[in-house]
Amino acid sequence: MDYGPNLMKTEKIVVVGGGSSGWMSAAFLKKTFPEREIVVIESPDVPTVGVGESTLGDMALFRDYLGIDEKDFLQFTDGSYKLSIKFTDFYKKDSGSFHYPFGRPHLQDEIAPEVWMTLKALDPSLPTEDFVRSFFPQAYLFEQNKYDPNRYSQFDPFDSRRDVAYHFDATKFGVWLKDRYCIPRGVRYIQDTVEGCVTGEEGIEFLLLKKTGKLSADLFVDCTGFRSLLLSHYLKEPFTSYAEMLPNNRAWAVQVPYVDRQKELEPFTNCTAIANGWCWNIPLWSRLGTGYVYSDKFISPEDAAEEYKQYLMSDKMVIPRTKEQVEQLKFKDVEMRVGIHERTFVKNVVAIGLSAGFIEPLESNGLFTVQRFLVRLAKTLLRGEVSQWDRDAYNTSTQQIYKTFAEFVAMHYALSHRDDSEYWKSVQRKTYSPGMSSLEFSPVIGFLDLQSRKLSQHSIDYQSGITYISIGMNYPMSDIVDVRWFSQDRYDRSQIEQVKRILTRRKARWEDAARTSLSLHDYLEKHIFNTSS
Repeated sequence: MDYGPNLMKTEKIVVVGGGSSGWMSAAFLKKTFPEREIVVIESPDVPTVGVGESTLGDMALFRDYLGIDEKDFLQFTDGSYKLSIKFTDFYKKDSGSFHYPFGRPHLQDEIAPEVWMTLKALDPSLPTEDFVRSFFPQAYLFEQNKYDPNRYSQFDPFDSRRDVAYHFDATKFGVWLKDRYCIPRGVRYIQDTVEGCVTGEEGIEFLLLKKTGKLSADLFVDCTGFRSLLLSHYLKEPFTSYAEMLPNNRAWAVQVPYVDRQKELEPFTNCTAIANGWCWNIPLWSRLGTGYVYSDKFISPEDAAEEYKQYLMSDKMVIPRTKEQVEQLKFKDVEMRVGIHERTFVKNVVAIGLSAGFIEPLESNGLFTVQRFLVRLAKTLLRGEVSQWDRDAYNTSTQQIYKTFAEFVAMHYALSHRDDSEYWKSVQRKTYSPGMSSLEFSPVIGFLDLQSRKLSQHSIDYQSGITYISIGMNYPMSDIVDVRWFSQDRYDRSQIEQVKRILTRRKARWEDAARTSLSLHDYLEKHIFNTSS
């Protein structure tokens, strides 16, 4: 009987692969275990993917944990602030936009967010975007292209330390972590290429490096991207595809110079649905990062590139580019492997980042899952030695993290009513499994409960992303909006009017406060990049 590896020590940890995930792993492990030997092997012959430029709010927590100076970090990485994710034309073609804001809703004045759903049910013409405007003061910042750290509490409960994410150059982020954090704290850096390895019952006995020769370790962290060199190639761990749930498997990406940075530097990621997928716009300080995520089952890469160019020349951009401007851009073709390995911690190898798995880029989940996996790994290693039970517990936990986020991303498509192409028609025909697990981000227990609308008004988590995606796509999130419950005599009209007056005053106050705030461009110029001095 195979009882698996013996107890494993983790005094020496070798991270194979650089990039953002490799250097994030090294930084996090060195901070958490300063007494352990951390080594990073980065091949000069292997380029990084380098297109992950948008993050979620956990990145601010990661920065705080490491003690990173925000100004230095933003300056080096060409960074900017992100207050929300904007979704354009996801509900229907040319249906407009809605936002998923970061942070907590304003719950003063004894008006719960469920009350807004009553207003919406009584008046279906009420715009869905009014929900965010009624409960999130920062809505008036991102709608006016402004930024304010809320030092004077005029945008409470917005917290600029908790409710802000970042846009930045992912390649520069990896370099920053290497040069400004890891190496100064004693992480050993080897520039070399892995050419082979010797494996045994405990996993990898040692790596064979092109110049350095043999290199052994207690634990190997695989950060080799989609190649998954250690976990997939050397240990032959099977990969579970999520293509049935998330069919997008390719992307075109390009860096676009600004035409008017004042207008185009927005405090949110904009995701725009088009005929065969969706396009992202990520404004960094000096340029736009853009891309087109699609499925080659429905369109060829060549035709997708042409469709993407039409998007760049359309009014879906803040400033449409000319044909001449678009033809001068350098387009990068990225093939995506969507899914996750059956196990991401096998013997003495643990995979982090793309080498473990990947969910398509919607909702900026790449670096988010890196952080979450690293936290789980740290909890495992804090025990000292690692047993097979520890590996199994880690694998169960990370699989759940991954699966719930994948389901969350899939819901963006499931809730859409677009049917203007075969791609979107296939979304409408798709049957989602009722056996999907409970979403960590939502009170929804898989697709079955969302479909049958068995949600109580008290179960809604207003810090959950699915709430804003559902409201933005006109899907009711509470039984309170069931039309069977409504008759005019159930509601005190004077109370309804009082609620409307309170919300109107609240929104006017926030809008006025935003008018006096600096534009995002001017705030960054004055407080981060100091280009005007």
